[in-house]
Amino acid sequence: MTTFQTLDYVIVVAYGLLILSVGLWVSRTKKGEKKSAEDYFLAGKTLPFWAIGASLIAANISAEQFVAMSGSGFAIGLAIASYEWMAALTLIVVAKFFLPIFIKQGLFTIPEFIEKRFNTNLKTILAVFWVALFIFVNLTSVLFLGAKALDTILGNGDGSTMVYFIIGLALFAAAYSIWGGLASVAWTDVIQVVLLVIGGFITTLIALHHVTPNGGIFAGLDHVYTVAGEKFHMILKKDNPEYMNLPGITVLIGGMWVANLYYWGFNQYIIQRALAAKSLREAQKGLAFAAFLKLLLPIFVVIPGIIAYVMYMQPAGTSIIDGVQSTFLKADGTINYDLSYPWLIKTFIPTGIKGLVVAALIAAIVSSLASMLNSTATIFTMDIYKPYLSKRTDGSDLVPVGRIAVILALIIAVVMAPALDSMPQMFQYIQEYTGVVSPGILAVFLMGLFWKKANSTGAIVGVLASIPVALLLKFLPIEMPFLDQMMYTCLITIATIMMVSLVVSDHDDHPRAIPLLKETFATPRSFNLAAYGVLLILAVLYVVFW
Repeated sequence: MTTFQTLDYVIVVAYGLLILSVGLWVSRTKKGEKKSAEDYFLAGKTLPFWAIGASLIAANISAEQFVAMSGSGFAIGLAIASYEWMAALTLIVVAKFFLPIFIKQGLFTIPEFIEKRFNTNLKTILAVFWVALFIFVNLTSVLFLGAKALDTILGNGDGSTMVYFIIGLALFAAAYSIWGGLASVAWTDVIQVVLLVIGGFITTLIALHHVTPNGGIFAGLDHVYTVAGEKFHMILKKDNPEYMNLPGITVLIGGMWVANLYYWGFNQYIIQRALAAKSLREAQKGLAFAAFLKLLLPIFVVIPGIIAYVMYMQPAGTSIIDGVQSTFLKADGTINYDLSYPWLIKTFIPTGIKGLVVAALIAAIVSSLASMLNSTATIFTMDIYKPYLSKRTDGSDLVPVGRIAVILALIIAVVMAPALDSMPQMFQYIQEYTGVVSPGILAVFLMGLFWKKANSTGAIVGVLASIPVALLLKFLPIEMPFLDQMMYTCLITIATIMMVSLVVSDHDDHPRAIPLLKETFATPRSFNLAAYGVLLILAVLYVVFW
């Protein structure tokens, strides 16, 4: 086991200075000029495809993946990679069918589409939903998981330093995102995604090398597959103890689509990068680029968890690392799955490289925090403050208010984050609690986009009814996987919107309905080839690891 040395600290500090310098440099303004709302919240609509794709992945990949998904890799296996591989296909769907409508509308925020398609009241309801979700689930979980990882690697692993790491991560993310807005976040993400991919691959390869006493990456891979072959099935059977988290074939045709379409299509801190593109074609290429990157991610966010599982399961006296079992066991006797990734870093990564890998982990955490903060501020400022509280007509108060919103959101998340310590699998916690609100929101957007008779009354009744429906399905005394709960909640909400819309209207198309023209969804040959490539790779992966 190697400890953090001076060289490692130098590398981490150098990374921090680089990110801060780039973030502040790209967000600079000419003397005498002030940032407009478009500059601050949409980077002046100047992002090229490669920056969009990189920023999408950097915003998405955080401690939620490196720590929590690796933990689920320990507990479940490769099946948890469906969240990544199905996301690649979802990105293609979003790029082809959703983005053309969003960009044509000239949106700042996703709730703004709801106002244009339905009314202001529904937009406000959803804006409040999103701000609460970002702060109380997304920001708090990323802060907690990031601090937990750093406490394991740099501290004693007993949680005594977690509060300091929570505060440190929050201040680091705030240092450049508060001032620079989306431009700072997106351009630093290009650096961050390169670093996190390199760091992720290094961790996986070194862990594979050490999983057997004789060493060797390919020997390690063969050993892991031999010892934990049951962990390499994408489709879980009903007798699998983790079936309730990933319910077999319905992962491919059911609730996983609800989770992914909501996240990649209607989640502000993700889709905001595409809204900031130079053009629609550039945005679509950016999402296709991100789709290919998503196909790689399980290699360094799931496989490390399976490697940790193999080491944990070694018979007593044969493990190459003494005390593995005691490291992962909590005081109550349960397994702390989320220690997998940070434990591998602390145990096997050598000096110098350890600093690079930890910098990559911090990059993943901070980029997601900065993205969430900017999007929380965007929704609060543009959808809540501007229509209800702003007293200026020139918009000069919007950027200062956005910066204040970032600070307040961070303070709340920092206070709330330590309360998550009791969760066994944080990735599943995030999915489940996001799943209470996401099916209803997805249903409203799908009806607004593709059903011309949907009206405001139906949408409001549907989205408000979706939460008690989700909670009812969650707490009923029946055995139902939460992904199935999400699917049924979405279908019930769609049915509610349709019935209410038909009852309160004269059955004509809504005057704000979106015209669905064939040319709107036309995509260039390069995008189509990329889409076919993603489909082919996915087909091979699921056939091989069925």
